[in-house]
Amino acid sequence: MTFNTVLIANRGEIAVRVIRTLRAMGIRSVAVHSDADAGARHVAEADVAVRIGPAAARQSYLDIDAVVSAARRTGAQAVHPGYGFLSENADFAAALQAADIVFIGPPVGAIQTMGDKIAAKAAVSAFGVPVVPGVSRPGLTDDDLIAGAGDVGFPVLVKPSAGGGGKGMRVVHDPAELPAALVSARREAAAAFGDDTLFLERFVLNPRHIEVQVLADGFGNVIHLGERECSLQRRHQKVIEEAPSPLLDEATRARIGAAACDTARSVDYAGAGTVEFIVSADRPDEFFFMEMNTRLQVEHPVTEMVTGVDLVEQQVRIAAGEKLSITQGDVVMHGHAVEARVYAEDPGRGFLPTGGTVHALSEPTGAGVRVDSGLRGGAVVGSDYDPMLSKVIAHGADRPAALRALDRALAQTAVLGVDTNIEFLRFLLTDPDVAAGRLDTGLLDRRAPDYAPVAVSDADLIAAGAYLWLRAWPAPGGDLWAVPTGWRVGDHAPTTHRLQSGERTDHVHLTGSPQAATARIEDGETRSLSAVLDGDRLVVTLDGLRAEYLVAADGGQMWLAGAGRTVAVAEVREAPVRQDDAHGGDAELTSPMPGSVVAVGVEAGATVTTGTVVVTVEAMKMEHALTSPVDGVVELLVAVGDQVKVGQPLARILATDKGDQS
Repeated sequence: MTFNTVLIANRGEIAVRVIRTLRAMGIRSVAVHSDADAGARHVAEADVAVRIGPAAARQSYLDIDAVVSAARRTGAQAVHPGYGFLSENADFAAALQAADIVFIGPPVGAIQTMGDKIAAKAAVSAFGVPVVPGVSRPGLTDDDLIAGAGDVGFPVLVKPSAGGGGKGMRVVHDPAELPAALVSARREAAAAFGDDTLFLERFVLNPRHIEVQVLADGFGNVIHLGERECSLQRRHQKVIEEAPSPLLDEATRARIGAAACDTARSVDYAGAGTVEFIVSADRPDEFFFMEMNTRLQVEHPVTEMVTGVDLVEQQVRIAAGEKLSITQGDVVMHGHAVEARVYAEDPGRGFLPTGGTVHALSEPTGAGVRVDSGLRGGAVVGSDYDPMLSKVIAHGADRPAALRALDRALAQTAVLGVDTNIEFLRFLLTDPDVAAGRLDTGLLDRRAPDYAPVAVSDADLIAAGAYLWLRAWPAPGGDLWAVPTGWRVGDHAPTTHRLQSGERTDHVHLTGSPQAATARIEDGETRSLSAVLDGDRLVVTLDGLRAEYLVAADGGQMWLAGAGRTVAVAEVREAPVRQDDAHGGDAELTSPMPGSVVAVGVEAGATVTTGTVVVTVEAMKMEHALTSPVDGVVELLVAVGDQVKVGQPLARILATDKGDQS
């Protein structure tokens, strides 16, 4: 069978990445999109694009009928699901089969078995694959789990049979805490997956998350392409991945690869898949099966970079009925590769999801660097989908070289207009345990509290002032009287901007002309300055030291990316002179992230005390409750269902005791 047209049932960076391989193979690509993604990069890069519904994923990317209809209308012979959304949905695969459209993925039976963690453990155990000791059979009650926990041994891990992403998982160290953990885990699993089935596993101390990439065709051939280390996770979500693992020796690598191949054989697998294992850092020669992901993984690029195998191309060829052209002996790993996921989130504020418009973008290039990205200038990052924006991947001759290359690549990455975790990723790469390969799944969560965003520097603040100054400068031949030189009889008057970044607010005073100016922050030292603005590039020479920035602005908000980091600076009004102007002790609750209002805890005009939950905002699968910081009367500014932006006022609390305002 030959595919002429393939539809990608996904969005963002994975859709762009699949389109790239389809183009190289000479296959026509079809993108699908929601209303929110009408101007997205994957839509622009595909040969054909089809609208499938409104922004809500359940009415677009998760709508099986809409996706199948789009495939029929565009003449697609096959559908690539990417990852997430419908990629591991057996009903979707069956619907495509009924429509005589090829699903670029495994058989329905394999998806069903591996989608049920209890059934999966039973299937792989029959093929001799080691599994974590535990209690796992259908229909286990809380009493059954409590009775069996003693034989498993504490600490135990409570896990839902359906779903993933850490939802419904609980680590229980004390037997007395198990009943309550089971109740909350069932409630969360039911809400997330519609299935509250639970099982228990022994919690492996100092666990490392290692997974193996497999390929299988329809003729019984199964190979593995080595392993990936995915232990750097935050709340069970992977952040940095690498290949190969720094933990395994060659003998263990061969054994774990063979176990992964047996896992695929246990369900007559076909296509690309990933078998996930848990390995104790204390006993690296001992590994246990966790689950099999019946799809392409987010971190697949590190495997591609060390093996030279295009996994998407292999998926397409296998789905078209071809035999594997690669044998196990052909798989050789060269060097080391590391991937970092760039998220729209603010690590300095508890990793809250962020959003906004991409006003300017810088992505690294060069030998040994790869970027899988769904971004482009003008893109709007909203709260409807997962916050991952892109992936930066670096390859080196060995692990230290790959880590250095990744840090350099991240230093060249900037998304102006959207707060990201890039600075946190670079902070993580400096950790001595990360550098030494002493990893475990709790390392990132232990280090996160030590992270603090780097404060804006004097040089950055002066550059922001210079940017505003240059934008106000008239074009050559313009009105001489509009030139902001500060000229007057006597000393020149400075042009002053009051700028704020984080907790810092200062006045920047600029005098002279862009080619020959002086700069001063508040009443500090006077410094020599020259500055040139060319489009979105700002070059500043301060006291003889040259710095170049990528810059963007939206109203009074500016972003400057340079010297390996991005800073946000706002021009703000002068502070009120009289205390009365500041409204005394009144408080305003603003949204910490873009999203939707899912709950309002009080009625308008209600009297509240400090700590009362007033409004709850949800974005990117995360809820954030905003509480009153003072005692007072509530003035509501939003209602349930409203879409809100970062910083948007949600409610005001009119303080009942403002103290003495005299």
